Amino acid sequence: MKLNILVTGCSTGIGKHCALRLKEEGHHVIATARLLEDVEKLRAEGFTAFQLDLDSSESIQTAVQQTLEYTQGRVDALFNNGAYGQPGAVEDLTRNALRDQFETNLFGTIELTNRIIPVMRRQGYGRIVMNSSVLGFVALKYRGAYNASKFALEGITDTYRLELKGSGVEISLIEPGPIESDFRKNALAKFKANINTEQSAHRSTYEGVLARLEDGDPKSGAFTLPPEAVYQALKKALESSRPRARYYVTTPTYLFGVLKRLLPTRWLDAILSRSSG
Repeated sequence: MKLNILVTGCSTGIGKHCALRLKEEGHHVIATARLLEDVEKLRAEGFTAFQLDLDSSESIQTAVQQTLEYTQGRVDALFNNGAYGQPGAVEDLTRNALRDQFETNLFGTIELTNRIIPVMRRQGYGRIVMNSSVLGFVALKYRGAYNASKFALEGITDTYRLELKGSGVEISLIEPGPIESDFRKNALAKFKANINTEQSAHRSTYEGVLARLEDGDPKSGAFTLPPEAVYQALKKALESSRPRARYYVTTPTYLFGVLKRLLPTRWLDAILSRSSG
C-alpha cells in the first residue's frame, strides 16, 4: 500500500534519509524543513516539500493546508522527526533557552499532530511515529533541556496512545541512541549561543568538551549507527498490523532499557554519570 506520509525535519540526517527511503519505496512523501533554502534543495531533489517551522503556529497551519491540498485531504502517516538538542548544565539554562527547546521538540510537535489527528479519525486509519531518544527515558549530564523535552514527548505519546484507542490511529515511539547526523554540530551552535561558560561552575568541563567538538573529535562513537537504522524501525511502525508502542535503536538504547528496569537508581546513576562524556 502506497501511503501519503508527512515527515518533519528533512533538511539533513534522519529526516532526510527516511524521506528518501520512503520515496524509494514508492510512497508519496511530503518532506518539510524549517528553512526555505532547505525546502528548495529538497524540491530540487524531486521531493514534494513545504516549509514547516515547528516554532510557528502559522507555519504549521500553512504546511498542513498545503499537504492536504496536495494529497486531496488524506494523510496516512506522520513522522514527527524535527528536533534539536540544547546542551548545558541545567543551572546554566535560561528560561528562554528552555522555552525554545520545548517549542520545537514538544509544543510544535503536539500542535502539528493535533492538526493531523482529525484527518486520520475521519479516514478511520493513520500511523503517527514520534522520533524520541534513549534520553527520553534515561538522563545524562549536560543534556537536561533535551532530556526534559524527550521525557515529555514520551509522556504525551503514551497519553495519545490511550486516547486514540479504537480510532484506527496507531502511535509509536522510536528511541534511537547515537545516530550519524548533524545533531552534534547543531547542538554546538546552540551551546555557544545560549550558555555563559565564563560564569559557570562547569566551566572546566565545558572547555574540554568544546575543544574536542571543535576539533571534530569525536564525530561518532563505537555504538553510533547510520540513519538507516532509524528507517528500519520506522518501516516496521508503518507497516506492522500491530505496531509496537516503542522501537529501540542502537545498543545503548537496549542496554539502558534493561538497566533501568533492573538496577537500583543509585547504581544506574553511577553508570549514567560515567557515560555522559
